Amino acid sequence: MPINYLSKLTSPKRTPQTNLHLGVTLACVAGALNAGGFLAVGQYTSHMTGMLSTAADDLVLGRIMPAFAALFMLVAFGWGAACTAIMVNYAKRNGMRYIYTPVLLLEAILLLVFGLIGTELQEHAVITVSFTTVMLCYVMGLQNALITKISHAEIRTTHVTGLVTDIGIEIGKLIYWNRTKADGVQHNVGANHYKLRLHLMLVVAFFTGGILGASGFKHLGFISSLPLALILVVLSLAPNLKTKMER
Repeated sequence: MPINYLSKLTSPKRTPQTNLHLGVTLACVAGALNAGGFLAVGQYTSHMTGMLSTAADDLVLGRIMPAFAALFMLVAFGWGAACTAIMVNYAKRNGMRYIYTPVLLLEAILLLVFGLIGTELQEHAVITVSFTTVMLCYVMGLQNALITKISHAEIRTTHVTGLVTDIGIEIGKLIYWNRTKADGVQHNVGANHYKLRLHLMLVVAFFTGGILGASGFKHLGFISSLPLALILVVLSLAPNLKTKMER
């Protein structure tokens, strides 16, 4: 049954397969938010490297307020990650059955807010950053920290620089020419096929989500984020629904 499959994705009992499937799903969501969000707020809200570089450039050019705005978005992303750590660790320490549900529900609620009143939030700002931009940065931090904790830092979903780097490394190892040395000692270089496949799937998922998200925001506007919120709600509540069905 679909509910059995969905419940495994956010279950505390992890396997490489469930990590892969959850990672691909969240990478697609992140790509949709990042690309679609750019059309909505004019910022790539998962690109913290770019945020920090922008802050440095603005400071050097004497644009103090834009520099502080970029740093504020960086802080919002970091605070999102911190909140994930607080919620997950609290759930674990208190023996809660569904330790990842609170984070996914919070992200879903924020996306609902974004989709329903994002236009109104655009009119209000912190420093020179709209509330919608700050909220998207926070959501990205929440999600990236969640999959990082779930997969023990094996998977990240909101940016692809590290993924592409690892893909390049594994491709280099894949095509490396192994040969036996004259003294008979052999040092074989071999690619990690699972890691290569995982990271390729995450990049493709992020790109696919980006296309869907950009198309949605182009034609529908903020309301196009509601399906993303629904996906997160289903993921978060699936374990609880399965338990109730088994009773």
